[in-house]
Amino acid sequence: VLRCLGIPTRVITNFNSAHDKNLNLSIDKYIDMSGNSLHLSEDSVWNFHVWNESWFIRRDLGSFYDGWQVLDATPQEKSKGIYQCGPASTKAIKEGDVNLDYDGPFVFAAVNADCVTWIRYSKKRKERIYSDTRKIGKFISTKAVGTNSRVDVTDNYKYPEVKEISFKISYSQYKNSLMGDRKILVTAV
Repeated sequence: VLRCLGIPTRVITNFNSAHDKNLNLSIDKYIDMSGNSLHLSEDSVWNFHVWNESWFIRRDLGSFYDGWQVLDATPQEKSKGIYQCGPASTKAIKEGDVNLDYDGPFVFAAVNADCVTWIRYSKKRKERIYSDTRKIGKFISTKAVGTNSRVDVTDNYKYPEVKEISFKISYSQYKNSLMGDRKILVTAV
């Protein structure tokens, strides 16, 4: 419909799409001390989820947020009492501006949530045992104009994931770093 009105619109597919039911930016999985799954969270990860983007000028949010806006015709949650999602600025999503209206926190979580596994010892005691910060929001894609090729638009939604770098220091370096106000500074190039 938006294309018929002359508004540029495209379909977006997000692989490993988080459905963060409680908007805490993590997809929580709970297990007991024997490793059995406990069904304590309504969070989930979908193989993929599809929504639309349309190009809008955002006078309501300011010109920084002009450009592609997320509109989901199949929203999973109610927003302001009805099933709707968007228009959420992709720039706001990328910058983590989740305090703006139009379901930004939900879309942000869909592409950025952490997958966290907790072991639950009792109703009052739990411990995080695993966290995956890279699983969600992979290969966010649209179709290329005029061909059937895939265009990766992940960079419109999030900054590149940082590689973990392992390093070793000697015990004497570590011990010396604890003396006074000296700190270990590690820079990766």
